[in-house]
This record gives sequence, C-alpha cells and structure tokens, in this order.
Amino acid sequence: MMVFPLFWFLFSTISFTLPTQANTFPPCNETEKHALLRFKRTLYDPGNRLSSWSAHEDCCEWNGVRCHNITGRVIELHLINPCFFDYGDISCHKFAMGGKVSPALLQLEFLNYLELSYNEFGGAPIPIFLGSIRSLTYLDLSYASFGGLIPPQLGNLSNLHYLNLGGSYYSSNSEKEPPSLYVENLHWIFHISSLEFLFMFLVDLHKEVHWVELTSMLSSLSELGLHECKLDNMSPSLKYVNFTSLTFLAVSFNHFIHEIPNWLCNLNTSLLHLYLGGNQLTGQIPECLGQLKCLETLSLYYNSFDGPIPSSLENLSSLTYLDLSGNRLNGTLPSSPWLLPNLVYLDIGNNSFVGTVSEAHLKKLSKLKRLDMSSISLIFKVKPNWVPPFQLEGLYMSSCHLGPNFPTWLQTQTSLRYLDISNSGIIGVAPTWLWKWASRINGLIDLSNNHIFGNLSGVWLNNTRIYLNSNCFTGLLPALASNVVVLNMANNSFSRPISQFLCQKLNRTSQLEALDFSNNDLSGQVPQCWNSWFSLTHLNLGNNNLSGKIHDSLSSVLSLEALHLQNNSFSGSIPSSLRDFTSLGLLDLSGNQLLGNIPNWIGELTSLNVLCLRSNKFTGEIPLQICRLSSLIILDLADNELSGYIPKCLNNFILMAAIKTPDGLFTALQYSNYEIYVESLILMTVGRELEYKGILKYVRMIDLSSNNLSGSIPTELSQLAGLRFLNLSQNHLMGSILEKIGRMTSLLSLDLSMNHLSGEISQSLADLTFLNHLNLSYNQLRRRIPLSTQLQSFDAFSYIGNAQLCGVPLTKNCTADDESLSKDAIEGNEGFEMPWFYISSMGVGFIVGFWGVCGALIFKKNWRYAYFQFVYYMRD
Repeated sequence: MMVFPLFWFLFSTISFTLPTQANTFPPCNETEKHALLRFKRTLYDPGNRLSSWSAHEDCCEWNGVRCHNITGRVIELHLINPCFFDYGDISCHKFAMGGKVSPALLQLEFLNYLELSYNEFGGAPIPIFLGSIRSLTYLDLSYASFGGLIPPQLGNLSNLHYLNLGGSYYSSNSEKEPPSLYVENLHWIFHISSLEFLFMFLVDLHKEVHWVELTSMLSSLSELGLHECKLDNMSPSLKYVNFTSLTFLAVSFNHFIHEIPNWLCNLNTSLLHLYLGGNQLTGQIPECLGQLKCLETLSLYYNSFDGPIPSSLENLSSLTYLDLSGNRLNGTLPSSPWLLPNLVYLDIGNNSFVGTVSEAHLKKLSKLKRLDMSSISLIFKVKPNWVPPFQLEGLYMSSCHLGPNFPTWLQTQTSLRYLDISNSGIIGVAPTWLWKWASRINGLIDLSNNHIFGNLSGVWLNNTRIYLNSNCFTGLLPALASNVVVLNMANNSFSRPISQFLCQKLNRTSQLEALDFSNNDLSGQVPQCWNSWFSLTHLNLGNNNLSGKIHDSLSSVLSLEALHLQNNSFSGSIPSSLRDFTSLGLLDLSGNQLLGNIPNWIGELTSLNVLCLRSNKFTGEIPLQICRLSSLIILDLADNELSGYIPKCLNNFILMAAIKTPDGLFTALQYSNYEIYVESLILMTVGRELEYKGILKYVRMIDLSSNNLSGSIPTELSQLAGLRFLNLSQNHLMGSILEKIGRMTSLLSLDLSMNHLSGEISQSLADLTFLNHLNLSYNQLRRRIPLSTQLQSFDAFSYIGNAQLCGVPLTKNCTADDESLSKDAIEGNEGFEMPWFYISSMGVGFIVGFWGVCGALIFKKNWRYAYFQFVYYMRD
C-alpha cells in the first residue's frame, strides 16, 4: 500500500469541511464569483456537485470553495471526486467531472490550492495557463485522466510545495486504453525550488535519463513518488546525491535492470519509506541498506534479487514493514528478520529459502500483525502447546510444511481476519474446535489442497471468502451465512442432493458471488431455488451426478458471467432463459445429454468468450448467428451430431483474428473482487486433454471434430491469425487444405484427420513455425509432403492413411511420376473412392500390401494404435 502525504490530505479535508460563518466572514469578490461561474460552464458535472454554485449565493459558501476569512478572496478549490476512496468502482464515474478547465481561473489572484483529482477529463492536455497561476502552493491533478505532454510551463510555479500529476480515473474493467501523460524532460522541475512533495504516478518519464540528478537538486524535497513511470535506471554509477530531506521514495514498477545503487545507502539520516518493488533489480540485497537506521518501510518485492537476506537488516530497529517476496533469495533463513522488535508486516514469500522455522525465530515479534511465508519449502516446527507472542490479523503460509497435524497454536490467534494454510501437508480429521474458532475469521479462510477429513453436516460457515477445495470432506454441504462472497468446495466427496444447499433459508439476501461445487458426487435434479442467489457471477457445478433438465428458473441469476454445468447428466434442450444472460462470458455445457438444435439466439450472448457444448447430442446445422459472438476465444462443439457446412463467417471472431488483445476483455474468466478466483477448463488441444487455468485467456481454439460436417474448409478461416488450436477431424470434409493456411501464424495444433480431404498439402503449411501438433492422417492427400524443417519434424503418424502421399517422414519414397503428376489428373480422380492404379495393381499389391501393412502393425506400436483407432471410427 502506498503511503501518501497525510499532512496535506488532512489539511485539505479539514479546511474543506470547516463550517462557514456568513455573519463574520466578508462576502466573496464579485469578479472572482463570475470567474468561477465561467469555470463551471465549461465543466461536465453529471453528479451535480456544483449545484450550489449560483449567482445568487455567496461564492464563499459554494461547495468546494474556500475563501480567506479576512479578505473574502478565493484561496482554495477542493474539487476532488468525493467517491475517490472507491475509484475502481465504475459507479463512481457519475460523480466524476469532466469537460474543459477554463482559463477563467487566472482571475483568482490569490488561489493557492487547486485539486481536481479523480475526475474524468478524457485525455485532455493539462492546460498551459496553469503555469501562470503563480500564487499556487498546492496542485493536484492526479487520476483525472489528463493526457499528452506535461507543460513545462508548470516550472513557473515557484511557490509550489505540492505537485501531484498522472494516473487515469478508469475502471479496471474498461476496454479503453487509459490516457497517459509524458514529459520530454524534467529540466523545468528544477525551477520549483520550494517543492516538498512530487508525485507523478503512471507518467511516462523514459526520455528523462537524469531524473535522479534533477530531482535531487530540490533541496526541500521530502516525498518523491514515481511509480510505474517507465524509468530505465536509477543512475547506479552515482555515489552521492543531494536528497538531504527525502523521507519517502517510491519508484516501484519501473524498468530497472541493475543492482541497488550505492547512493541509496547514503540517505541514512532522513529516509523513512523506500519502495522499489516490481522492478528487475538484480544481485544481492546490499549490506549497506542496514545503514538506513531511520527506515520504517522497506519494500523490495518482485525483483530478481538472489543470495541471502543481509544480516545488517537487524540494525533497522525502527522497521515496521518488510516485504522481500517474489525474488530469488535462497539459503537458510538468517536471524535478521526475526530480530526486528517493531515489525508489523513481514513478507518473505515466493523465494527459495530452505530449513526450519521454530519458536525461537518468532519470539521477539510481539507486534507482528501480518506474516507471509507462502510458496516456500520451509518446515514450520513448533511445540503443540506453543503460544505465539503476537496476535496476527493475516497469516499466509501456503505451501509451507505445517502438517501432518492441524496446527493447534492457531487457537490462540483471536484477531485473525485472513488465513491461508493451503497445500501445507495437513493430513487427518479436522479438530473439533476448528469451525467454531474459524467463525471469528471474517475475511479469508483457505484450507485447500490438503488431506483434511471431516463430515460438514451441521457446520455453519460465515467467512467472507472460503476455500475448502481439494480435501476429503464428506456429508451434507454446510450451511452458509448471507455475508459469504466466495465459496469453493470443489474436489471433495460430498454426495448428497444439491437441493439441501440451494434451498436453505438465509436470514437475509445472500451476497454470494462465486460458488464452486465441481468434482464432487452431488446428485439429484437442480431445484428451482435460485431466487436467493441473484448475486452469483461465477457458478461451477461441473463433474457431478446432477440430472434432469436445466430449469428456466436459473434466469433469476441474471448477473452470471461464468456458468459450468459440464460432465453431468442433464437432458433436454438448452433453456431459452439463458438468452437473457447478457453478461455471460463463459458457458460450459459439455459432457451431458442435451439434444436438439443449437438455438439461433446463442448469437445474442455477445459477451461470450468461451462456448463449450462438446459431447452432447446436438443435431442440425451450426447456426450462422454464432458468428455474432465476436468476443469468442474458445468454440468447442466437438463430439455431437452436427451436420451441414462450416459457416464461412467464423472470421467474425475478431479476438481469434488478432495476434494481441488487451487482458481487460476477459473479466469473466477470473473473479478478482477480493483475490483472484481463476476459471479453468479441460480442453482437448494437442491431441490430449489438458487443464487451462491461469492462461485460459490466452487460449484461442475452434474444435468442431467428431461431427457429420461436410463441404470444404472455408477459406475465411485462414484470416484467424491468432488461432492456436484448430480441430476439424472426424467429419466428412472434402476439398483441399487451405491454400493460405500459412497466414494462421499462431497455430500450435492442427488436426484435420479422418476426413475426405484431397490434393496436395499446401506449401504454406511450412510457414507455421509454432506448430507442435499436426494430424493429417486418413484423408486422400497426394504427392510429396512439402520439404521444410517444420513438416519433417513430425512422425509418420501425422500423415498415415493417405495412400498417395509420399516423402519424409513416411517410408514411401516419391517417384518421378509423383513429382510430375499433373494437377488436372489428380483433380480428375477426386470423385473415385478407388483410383485406377489400385485396380490394375491389385494382384501384386495384395501380396506386398498384406505384409507391408500387417508387418508394420506387428512391429510399429503407434501404427497399431492408429489403425485400430481408425477401424473403430469407421465402425461408428
């Protein structure tokens, strides 16, 4: 969490909320009133925040205006979006002002405070005239979506003490690229000699290579924040800089690829807070950091540091916050982190430490509130009756070895809000005290990926986010409090009817947003009890024994973004009520007994990224309306009874046509209001089933295999340059392989086997340099396999079953006739199932063919497998 200058914030807030005393303060200046009214006219104010700005009222009493209590002149404008604490919430945009900043502000001669932060100016440039309001001492334009070049005229504001620029007030779910600010250089900053606070978060500063030298010339500078500014270096060759007053330095998420510079270690008399996280800093953490004896915050997370934690850190006796997570630190844990008596926050997770953590390590950390040792192969070994010296609020020990017994010392922690002991080697029955104790944890509880046994019948869960997945729990599903937001019970052994859970009575409306009961043995029909769960956005009931029809009552949950019902025994047709799910981004109904046509209204679900209907009993043609799903990245209709042609309009899938797409388009594939709950799918991609989880949003797949599709492969498919997996196998497709298939440059897997494709293999297939799975077997392809490093790297299994195909890797060599055979002759024979060559050569061919084929089947295991697979297919 960034530490911001509290003094200025509190000062501005207090001065803004002080009650006015109209009887003692003089009225505002008329010239300034009219200037403010002109300023208002150029602003867009959807939240009506300036409704009090009326010509009939004293402007000193207007909302956001503060006047001098003696002269009545306007000295401050506080126009920050009042919803700024929740600025990621799109609903706050209705309070964000925009439009144009009028030069009428120049008439406010005594204006010293101007705050327009967390508004929405749509990428407009910062007005140059602001550099002429020389009375300003405080200017905050942060997160107001200004864009373009920061005017160097701001350097004229010689009285400025506080300057905050950069950032965009855009929702994280926005598909738009947020506007950004940039500078050609920072030479102008040197002229603001009185500057104490400088923040330029998200401003592009990459052109200014001497930012350290320039900012260090500001002798009064106390706080410097250049977070995510595309800076390339910290001037590592410098030995000394003149940051004599600097207490706060935040340069996280830049592009530093070097060691920590020596000059940082010389800030030993002033520096209190140091944030260097999210860069690529290398080498070992220097021992000289132990000289920064005033340091209270040290954040070095997610860099590339290696080696041990320096022992000198034990000298930082004032340190309250230490984050070394996400590096390559290794070796046994030194004593230094455990000898810091004022430490409140300690995160050493995601490193490569080894060894054992014992009671002795923790005995001095009496003030500790958060401890994170996640993803480290450490053994946490304490006595069963150990009483820690601290009362934690957050404990994160995922992948540490705590087991095999459930840690009894957790009972002493009565202030816990967040607990993650997933994948920690716990084996055995959940202790009797667990659920009553856990009810005090009002935030996160994660016990997943252990081997915890227990019957949860009668257990009541009231934590906000609950992860009990991948354990051995049995019995009835637990009862749920209405405040639970995430419940993941996947991969357990619950076997009762699901109606017992869905129809439970809640004391108030449920806030549940993500529910995962997948991979259990739940049975029965899904009841019509969805009215209590209308907040659900992610629902996964896949891989159970549920049956019956998918009820229309599911339409009560209109906010659904992801729906998994795969691998159950649902029957009937796709309910028409699903057409109302306009926010649905993922729909997986595969592996059921659904029948009928794929409905035309499927094209109305324009938010869909993933549509999986494989392994059902759908018939009829693929509806042309499916091409309206322009945001689709995965289309899986395999293993049905679909017929007709492949629609030519599949090139409308624009996200499959694009090589790169913004991550913000796939919000349905992960739930991240609190922490990330990532959607996963098991897909048949490179000839086998693979689970895609964290990388699901990067998958681009079309699978229409194992149907009764006919006709040719549409040439329009070659326009899908971003497609990675294409499977059209086991259909009745005819014609040739796409001539321009080489344009599909992202293809990793291509399966066109077991069709009636004919002609030559397109030479452009050799252009698919990323291809690692190819199957063209059992078609009527002819002549030489094109020579290329790529196509000859596959084994013969990729090409077998094409009698007139020759060349490496097949054992059949190409003859002169194969090389010279005219294309007209090939096309003339395309309509015959058995060309004349086989009739005239049948006598000799029988003897040669019998031992050639049977001998190969005896001695080649993969050919044997392919042959019987083919026979099985032909039987069907």
